[in-house]
Amino acid sequence: MVKPPRHRLVPTNVAALAMGVKEATIRKWVSRGKITRYGTPGCRSEFDIEELTQIALQRQNSPESPKSAPEWVRTPSCRSRSRCTNDKGS
Repeated sequence: MVKPPRHRLVPTNVAALAMGVKEATIRKWVSRGKITRYGTPGCRSEFDIEELTQIALQRQNSPESPKSAPEWVRTPSCRSRSRCTNDKGS
């Protein structure tokens, strides 16, 4: 594993803010192997913002994710007129 460039590493609190979760969740994800922690034991934890971005995109697009919005909310055009709130019908 190659350590990312310094400018891509962020501390735990910034990682949590970027992901929209608590710092405890970031630590839990590290222990479960979901994200990579950089730093030495007993030292400040840092995380690759690129890795966090990829995970955030996967979470957003995952149908199982409770935080992901329904497709009709994410798409700019309505595919089903019955679900489109700004369409009065024609």
